[in-house]
Amino acid sequence: MSSRVRLSETLRRHVGRVARRFVALGVADLATFWLLREAYRLIINNAVLGTAVARVVRDILPSGYLNGWQFAAALLIGLVVTGNYGPGDSRRDVGRLCGGAALATGLTLWASLWTRGVAVVLPQMLITAVGVSFALIAERLWLNRFVGRLQLQRRAERLLFIGTPADCEEAKTSPAFTYPGEFRAAGELNVGTLLDSGSAAALQTVRHSISRLHVDTVVVCGGIPDTVLQTIVDAARMNGCRLQATSHTWDVAGVDPLLVWQHGEPVVELTTPSVRAPQLVLKRIVDILGALTGLVVLSPVLLVVATLVRLDSRGPVFFASERWGRGGRRIRIWKFRTMIDGAHDLLDSDPAMRRQFADNAKIAQDPRVTRVGGWLRRWSIDELPQLYNVLRGEMSLVGPRPKLPGEEGRYQALFEIVLSVPPGLTGLWQVSGRNSLSYEERIALDVDYVRRCSLWLDLRLLIQTLPVVVRGLGAH
Repeated sequence: MSSRVRLSETLRRHVGRVARRFVALGVADLATFWLLREAYRLIINNAVLGTAVARVVRDILPSGYLNGWQFAAALLIGLVVTGNYGPGDSRRDVGRLCGGAALATGLTLWASLWTRGVAVVLPQMLITAVGVSFALIAERLWLNRFVGRLQLQRRAERLLFIGTPADCEEAKTSPAFTYPGEFRAAGELNVGTLLDSGSAAALQTVRHSISRLHVDTVVVCGGIPDTVLQTIVDAARMNGCRLQATSHTWDVAGVDPLLVWQHGEPVVELTTPSVRAPQLVLKRIVDILGALTGLVVLSPVLLVVATLVRLDSRGPVFFASERWGRGGRRIRIWKFRTMIDGAHDLLDSDPAMRRQFADNAKIAQDPRVTRVGGWLRRWSIDELPQLYNVLRGEMSLVGPRPKLPGEEGRYQALFEIVLSVPPGLTGLWQVSGRNSLSYEERIALDVDYVRRCSLWLDLRLLIQTLPVVVRGLGAH
């Protein structure tokens, strides 16, 4: 099974798991609120607890004081904001549930505080928040037991434990990873095997184990040297797996440690961007909106440039080049043509030019570049058609630059790390010197971007790209 297929399958399982959790909890929460409203109506309308109780409840909580759909929407918003649909014990956390109920109550009754008065509305808010909180807590406890009894082993997360045999055994028997129906131990890997191997061999060993065992989550057990830990981080990223750990001091590129409680046990979630489904979805949304906006706003510029290219020299307006895409998929990226017709034949006929291209994948003062092409390259206008590639999902606004077939030999074991994210219009090396950097420096920056990839980093690089392009720094 190829790494691209493996990555897609793992991500689909994680996205499906997140979606199922959100839908199941959301439906259960709304059902609980509906039952609570029905109980309230039975008390005040049917006097199931007696007329005296009905009269008191009606005085404090008059009929119709809470609109059903408004409070239902506010409840979902409150629970999302307070993190009640997250992984681990967050969905069972009493404080979060009470906070979500209080926020929903405040959102619904806030306007009433000013129109009906604090003395009247505040008791209603308090009683409503407490009642909804108790109902949610009871629902989540029941749901937890119900799911546990189902023993859904087919949908349980498959775990690969990496560490010493003793540390792996301790983690496997920990309550954090033994809850029925939620986790399933798929296998373990002795860290000593990785220590005895080189970095490339260790990377392949971890990746082979993940693929062979169909692993969803890699669990790092105990203390592991940072060099091996970086290999594990890269392997998990390349295969689209979650990464968790029982204990460690974290100072590894690409790791954003977050403490998560699972059935009362603390676990460090090593969040890597390639496996965080919400972040991937948000990044894709930003790419679509950015590409659409760019194509619409820049359409007059694109039309003028296309006309200039056509008038300047013989040949097509656009040039399509085959590159490596995410996960090893071949893609065709589009650019405005900046070279004379027959440029490839000229490259093959000049050994010195061919040698320079082989060393840097670029040629300084390239004689094949047209007059308009040189101007387009200086300000990177020739790459604007790649917004179409972004819209198609073949590229991202920010990422490593698309690699030519044949460049994989220069990257060696690092190549699959770079291909674990979509190539981008701009990236770290574009704002750090562009073509004035050596090939080795570009490789290091590409790998560094993947290991530190986040939406905030993307935003910062997009902001930094504009002045670099305007000044034409490092372009040729």
